[in-house]
Amino acid sequence: MASVPAIPVDEAVAALSTFSLEDEQPDLQGMGVTLVSGRVATESPVDYDDVPAYQLSLVEDTSAVTQLDNLLMEGKGLVSILYTYRSCVKALPQLSESMKDSQADLYLETYQVLDIEIGRLREIQRWQSSAAFKLAVDMHNYTQSIKKLNGPSVTHMWAMLRLLDILLQLDHLKNAKASIPNDFSWYKRTFTQVSVNWPDTEQMREELDDLQIFLSTRWTILLNLQQEIFRVNGVEDIIQVLILFTLECLESDRVLVYSERHTLLRVLPVLVVLATSGEKEGESIFKKIKISRLMNIFKRDPVIPAFPDLHLAPASMLKELAPYFHRLTAQMRFIGLPLPHELSVKEALEYQKEYLIVHNISTMRTDHDDFCIRFASAVNQLETLNLETGVDVALKKRIKENVYLVVVAGFQLLSEWTGRVWQQSAWKFSRPAKDSERFDAERSVDVTDYEKVVRCNYTAEERKALIEAIGYIKGVGIMMERADTLVANTVWESIHTQLQDFVQSKIPTMLRTSLRRKKEIARLLSDMRTIAADWQGKSPQVEKVKSRKLSREDNLVPPVSYHPRAAFPTAAQLHCLQYLIHEIVTGGSPKKAGGFFTASETEVPSSELRQLESFFNRLAFFPHVIDYRATLAHVTDLGFLWFREFYLETSRVIQFPVECSLPWMLVEHIMDSSDIGLLESILLPFDIYNDAADQALRVLKQRFLYDEIEAEVDLCFDQLVSQLSDQIFIHYKSRAASKMLDMSFMAAVNDHEKYYVLPKRYDHLFRIRRVKMLGRNVDLAHLIRQRLNKVFRENLDFLFDRFESQDLCSVVDLQRLVEVLRLTHELISEHIAIDPFNLMMGEISETISLVSFSGRLASQVLLELQNDFFPNFMLCTTTQRFVRSSKPPKRPIKRPSSPFAEPSFLFGNIDLNEAHGVVAELHSKFFGLPHMFAVVKLLGSRSLPWLVRALLDYLSQKILVMEPWVEDLRDLMPKAISLPPYDAGVEGSLNHFTEQLQWAVNYDGRPEMLQGLKEIGSLIFWMSLLDTAMRETETVHFMQVVPWLGVVPNKDGQLQQLLCDDNYSPVVSLFKEATDEVLYSTSRVNGPAFQSMAKQAEVVDILYMNNLQTGSVLDYTLTYLHAILSRSRVKWDLPPKSGLIEITLSKEYHRIYSGLQYTMLQGVPPSVQSLLLAYSQISPEGDSFQDRYGDAVAWGGCTILYLLGQQLRFELLDFAYHVLSASEAESLPSAQELLIERSKSGSAAYSMEVVAFLANAKKARRLNNYVFSLLRACSPHEDRLASMVKQSGVVVHSFKYPVTPSLLNHLPFKGDEDEEDANVHGPSSTTGFGVPTPDQTSCIEDLLKNSRNITESPL
Repeated sequence: MASVPAIPVDEAVAALSTFSLEDEQPDLQGMGVTLVSGRVATESPVDYDDVPAYQLSLVEDTSAVTQLDNLLMEGKGLVSILYTYRSCVKALPQLSESMKDSQADLYLETYQVLDIEIGRLREIQRWQSSAAFKLAVDMHNYTQSIKKLNGPSVTHMWAMLRLLDILLQLDHLKNAKASIPNDFSWYKRTFTQVSVNWPDTEQMREELDDLQIFLSTRWTILLNLQQEIFRVNGVEDIIQVLILFTLECLESDRVLVYSERHTLLRVLPVLVVLATSGEKEGESIFKKIKISRLMNIFKRDPVIPAFPDLHLAPASMLKELAPYFHRLTAQMRFIGLPLPHELSVKEALEYQKEYLIVHNISTMRTDHDDFCIRFASAVNQLETLNLETGVDVALKKRIKENVYLVVVAGFQLLSEWTGRVWQQSAWKFSRPAKDSERFDAERSVDVTDYEKVVRCNYTAEERKALIEAIGYIKGVGIMMERADTLVANTVWESIHTQLQDFVQSKIPTMLRTSLRRKKEIARLLSDMRTIAADWQGKSPQVEKVKSRKLSREDNLVPPVSYHPRAAFPTAAQLHCLQYLIHEIVTGGSPKKAGGFFTASETEVPSSELRQLESFFNRLAFFPHVIDYRATLAHVTDLGFLWFREFYLETSRVIQFPVECSLPWMLVEHIMDSSDIGLLESILLPFDIYNDAADQALRVLKQRFLYDEIEAEVDLCFDQLVSQLSDQIFIHYKSRAASKMLDMSFMAAVNDHEKYYVLPKRYDHLFRIRRVKMLGRNVDLAHLIRQRLNKVFRENLDFLFDRFESQDLCSVVDLQRLVEVLRLTHELISEHIAIDPFNLMMGEISETISLVSFSGRLASQVLLELQNDFFPNFMLCTTTQRFVRSSKPPKRPIKRPSSPFAEPSFLFGNIDLNEAHGVVAELHSKFFGLPHMFAVVKLLGSRSLPWLVRALLDYLSQKILVMEPWVEDLRDLMPKAISLPPYDAGVEGSLNHFTEQLQWAVNYDGRPEMLQGLKEIGSLIFWMSLLDTAMRETETVHFMQVVPWLGVVPNKDGQLQQLLCDDNYSPVVSLFKEATDEVLYSTSRVNGPAFQSMAKQAEVVDILYMNNLQTGSVLDYTLTYLHAILSRSRVKWDLPPKSGLIEITLSKEYHRIYSGLQYTMLQGVPPSVQSLLLAYSQISPEGDSFQDRYGDAVAWGGCTILYLLGQQLRFELLDFAYHVLSASEAESLPSAQELLIERSKSGSAAYSMEVVAFLANAKKARRLNNYVFSLLRACSPHEDRLASMVKQSGVVVHSFKYPVTPSLLNHLPFKGDEDEEDANVHGPSSTTGFGVPTPDQTSCIEDLLKNSRNITESPL
């Protein structure tokens, strides 16, 4: 086997660098929190084991620092225990009356539970004693009387200040936690009960008494510290040194992270109290420390963050500590600082400008933009530098130093911003809101203190500013985190370069010039070179101190060449360098007046002093810059915004509602805000939960806190997904509803702006696949997709429920709502893939099953037609509409109650609901062609055939029900009904027919007979509207399809197909040509795919060609009704035996309907009613037949007449027509002329009954003629035998949609005169447009099979 040549590593790495693993997910969150991490220098004790190797007098100092660091680590754990301490007594069960006998056991169990917690309090008491003792010992070592060491070193002073801060925090927590004394009192009580029989309990009681004093006395730890410190005189000097060091650090740029500044601010009042409580005169402290410096610090920061929900105020501390330190009251005359809650309104407003972020957000915004530009520019320069070769050394050094400076600036900026968030939080906790309301009006619980300082204490502007600040912090943090691998080595190399420049270039210059005669300083500078110089294998250059005056050339130090490398100094080196610089500046006595670098007694010239100060400040930054990721995580940590342990205790609750949690408050503000830009920050508040969970596990080390955070995060994230999905749905639905508003309406209204919906940037949220949540990645887009799918289905279900609770006139509103929802789906689908709308529509309408032909909508439409529409609606032929009858229905209509209408489930919002409601109101009082278009669109090709078949079955049932009534009327008819002669006149004819037709008037089933005809007529006209709507829809489809099929009309008006030169239709020819081009080309195109598409085009050609010509639903309905009447013609038609037309003895259906029609023409028509009211001021009583039944009776009766072939006999022998003929022979005046004559003379030639009858008869004749003309156009008698089965044997389907099996089995055809012929299906062959023949069907199957085989074949 041949060996594969190895790829060089450089080439492999270069190839990997070309790959991109990034996706399109935007950065909407901060740094991720990992569950496991290694030790970092900022969290672990500093290791100074190599300090003795440098042979400096720092061994004892370093040993003391190590001991203090160990105490610090232990003290931080105790602070965490004390801060997270919760009362155990609240969780203990109360002793009921039935358990009095087991009281001893209960006491024992209580004691065992409390003993664990009290043991921790004993540990705190022990630790504070040892820490105070250690701190006092270190201070005693530096007193003037028994000074043993030079110093203290800077590291040692920081360690003492941090330990003093821990003692202060413990004392403050002990004073604030009321649950600790309560638990201890319970513990002591149970101890008294259970220790009755214990031997030797005296020592335990003494320990309990000491612990009780420790817990119950305020500021016990500071008092104990003061006693330990002042056991030796002269300690005031070292305290003054610490105060000076603290002031210099606060007033200079020597502090990089905010936590160090907060530490200094907290310990400064304690140091002042300790300094003024010594044996010396209190005024002596102010001889070296100016009061103005202290006052400026205290006034600038009246509130200092101590814990997430606890703060310290220097004024409060000094005022509260004064009774415990007797000298403090007498000496501290300058204590005139007001307490935070005692500030005047003007002072509070001034402090708010500094504390509240909303007043500084513009500056933060400018700084953020400037830094992002600087950082991006520095990173780009560094990337370019790494790609180029042969770059000038000086340029390379400048670029890398610029990267270091930008990183330091980033840390300073992040520290400042996070410190501002801390300060604002402390300010809010110090000044609770005065006006507070419950977030839930139904809650009976009063507003808690925590709500007053958090929920009620942040205005909308302050919340927005806080969100923006969090975005800046997390945004800059993640930007710097992503550059970690690129920047880390550069930063280390820059630190190495700065260090070597100082020790190899600047120190030799100092030794050759101003400091050459100062032997002690020269020795210290040489020690600095020995400690920090990187000679890289070269022998160090020893600078000899010369006594003679050096020339200018001798003063010049030759440039030092060294190779920079990414090697940062150790903690011991930094410690020694800071110590040596400190010794050089202070001369081994840091107690000189003025401070360190501002001392007036220093021997170092000003120029060298500035260089030493600059390098000293940089040394303070090096540990944080070296621990790049740890420092970045620290300065971007905002977890403190969640914790509320102190207020949980004061409010006496287990946990606060999620509405009171600050992170969720910010999320709610973003969702409720009209500011579009805030939406991109909606995930930032969840970084607070991530940071809080990280603190709970790693800093506080309390699992129950993490469990509480996790529970709240689960709840909040579920609510976020739910509310965010609802907002997305509402937004896009409002946009869709706004787009569907008519432009003329928008132009007509005055306040059209409220109908416009501004776009929001939800597309960023749709691309988020990984939301960092407590160490896990959550697919937000997937959850939003699931929720949107559910919301769409719920909305469709609501629309169908709403439609089922209304009549059929609401179908236009339903169709409009569905179209808005469909457009909403299209808008959302542009950004995120959700379920197809047709699939959801099919699921909710219950038409998704393969065997389901009657969907939910079709069933409801049929139910409404049968129960309400046909019985209770009247037809108006003139307007082509159905309107509800004023007559109350005989049977009450039972519908489900209307569901509660959420605005979002209608048209999005209230304004759009009102606008679209106006349109819906226009169609709510009638049913016409717009409603039929809505029915066709909603039901579609799957449910319409079932509905048509169900209506035909309903029509068949009505015909069967009416047959007994027809026979009854035929039996009631007299043997002969004669026609009066024309000379009898109109009134004579009326009197004659009224007497002859009493059988029709007196028939008991007359209302039911008329109602049946009305329902049949309504159904026929409803089918005509359906036919019109379907033809228009099919015409649009026809115009879209025929150009691709090559179908054109011939000379006779019939459709014919013009094929291309290759004997194929245009669509097939197009795909075949494209396939040939692909197969014969050399390009790498998927040829089999084109072959498959060509085969599919042939299938499409066959299927669409057989569906071009479709029949008429109305024609099919008339054919079906004719077949039904043909089966029972004997019951409907009784032809004369002689074969001639009977005039007087006929009992055919047309005679029966003529009698019914004559009775229907009684009453005053609406046209005559208006004339009566106008000329005689008479309003006739009662309602006319038109008001009760409308035109549908005429449609039903005339349709049956026409299909029975009795139209001509009806028109010849109708009773009303005979009266009209008589009136025409007499040339009667019109109704208006008769009324005018009556109004003038008081009488008229004819009565009002005659006038009304004639008006009704004329209208009935016009209506009958219109119906007969429409029926002749749809189904002429001469073509009736070939309307469904052509002479060629081709079966012409009445409509193009697939039919149900029951419809095929019972399909009637025109020309079927008996029951046997009605079941004949006709020939199965076809030669024209129709369903595919068996040969065509097999051809389609072969084409599809070949298409699949081609697709599956390999390339």
